[in-house]
Amino acid sequence: MKICMVGEGAFANKHLDAIASIDGVEVVSICGGVAQATAALAAARNISHWTTDLHEALSQPGIEAAILTSPTGMHARQAIQVMQAGKHVLIEIPMADSLADAREVVKVQRETGVVAMVDHVRRFNPSHQWIHKKILAGELKIQQLDVQTYFFRRTNTNALGEPRSWTDHLLWHHACHTVDLFQYQTGEVACQVQALQGPMHPSLGIAMDMSIGLKVPSGAICTLSLSFNNDAPFGTFFRYICEQGTYIARYDDLFDGSENPIDVSNVDVSSNGVELADREFFAAIAQGREPNASVEQCVSAMDTLDQLEKKLG
Repeated sequence: MKICMVGEGAFANKHLDAIASIDGVEVVSICGGVAQATAALAAARNISHWTTDLHEALSQPGIEAAILTSPTGMHARQAIQVMQAGKHVLIEIPMADSLADAREVVKVQRETGVVAMVDHVRRFNPSHQWIHKKILAGELKIQQLDVQTYFFRRTNTNALGEPRSWTDHLLWHHACHTVDLFQYQTGEVACQVQALQGPMHPSLGIAMDMSIGLKVPSGAICTLSLSFNNDAPFGTFFRYICEQGTYIARYDDLFDGSENPIDVSNVDVSSNGVELADREFFAAIAQGREPNASVEQCVSAMDTLDQLEKKLG
């Protein structure tokens, strides 16, 4: 399967690392936003073709699909361009930075019939998969999902500490992970939402701190704290408080409430959540089916984010 990688930053590299472990998939073109950086990444990864023009990239012989790791504000437009070109698309989270654009992405997917998936990687991390399987088996019931998403980003830099050409957002990007995960794990859509944000950054123009609360009809709640002001190692940490115990998920790793590690090595074929999401995308294409985390499934999270944005005023 020949694919195109869109983007040349930190998450393009994460997906390229993942694809290197997957048989039968080849990245034959990379389409970036900065020519020099794109050319350098193509050379480093032995990718034969590079460009800054998405139409050119999608026109390369044999390309079936694209993975979008471009700036958030470009996701919806590029996803629609890929689908209308008859190619399958995996969109790095979030699929859009507005509900209206997310609904347009879903509309175009229905019209074209291609596989369109969002990289809601928390669905695929072995830690969260372990929890999900216990919930489906009736062995766990969530009372509260308590989440901390913390970064130190008082300048406009990416996960590699490199300058960004766009501005990240706590709500439409980082909260999207938890909103989707909470609704996925409970199997319900939030019926009550609340949100508060701290002061706006004087030059970035975004809130640097945010507090979010969600409740689903069964009564389970989610408490989410987000910050770009936390001067400490960055990351997102999940505490599942359940009737049958407490569990702490740190990306692909899982611990009980006393910090004892839980073996998740047999949950899936890899311990890398990004790789597992990519594998699901390629499998859905090969099998002609809807993937887990399809745009259709993920639009409910976008609706909840839209409600939260209205609460922020």
